[in-house]
Amino acid sequence: MSTKIFCDIADLSLIKKFNKKKIVKGFTTNPSLMRKAGAKDYESYSKKILKICKNKPISLEVFADDQKSMILQGIKINQWAKNIYVKVPVVNSKNKFSDKVIKELNNKNIKLNITAVYTSKQTKKILKVINKTTKVIISIFAGRAGDTGKDPLPEFIKSIRLAKKFKNVQILWASVREPYNFLQAKQLGCHIITIPPSIIEKIEKFEKSYEQLTIETVKGFLSDSKKSKFKI
Repeated sequence: MSTKIFCDIADLSLIKKFNKKKIVKGFTTNPSLMRKAGAKDYESYSKKILKICKNKPISLEVFADDQKSMILQGIKINQWAKNIYVKVPVVNSKNKFSDKVIKELNNKNIKLNITAVYTSKQTKKILKVINKTTKVIISIFAGRAGDTGKDPLPEFIKSIRLAKKFKNVQILWASVREPYNFLQAKQLGCHIITIPPSIIEKIEKFEKSYEQLTIETVKGFLSDSKKSKFKI
């Protein structure tokens, strides 16, 4: 199975650039990326993104913290374009499972991306409240788990196994830390991996041989020593 690459970004100029790349099959955003990109008005900024990205799937996240408001935001976001996946955190800031939000939006045939997932237990809970027809992405945060010394791979393996019964569910590798994560995601059978632009550019260079890498590395050291006019 081929693992689709999504670009994790909210910067408009980078979305324009990466939307043209064949390797990029979709986009994901979140409120933090939107803030970093300088978005002041969430709706108008999202619509600017949607003007650029018209055909590829794009995840836009709700930012309310109670279930009723999350549902209302999800319904509204979904109306902006047909290629939207409404991104919903698996729990709110008080650690309350977003079951009502997931169930209600899913039952309204709204495509969902359930985010901030870390465990197969959370995947199991999500699968219990969704139907088997409307598209759902489950985003498991590998890098952030690894940052705290936890191995995310067993959680992916279990989650992928659980999701096999659902043809409408895709497991996504989120919070990438290095290009090699793409190969890990492929080996595991993840449907999607979402990657920041700088790492996508590194993945595009995957065909390089060890010999090329050695020469490039040595040339880099030599160039810097010359620029610094080092002498012994």
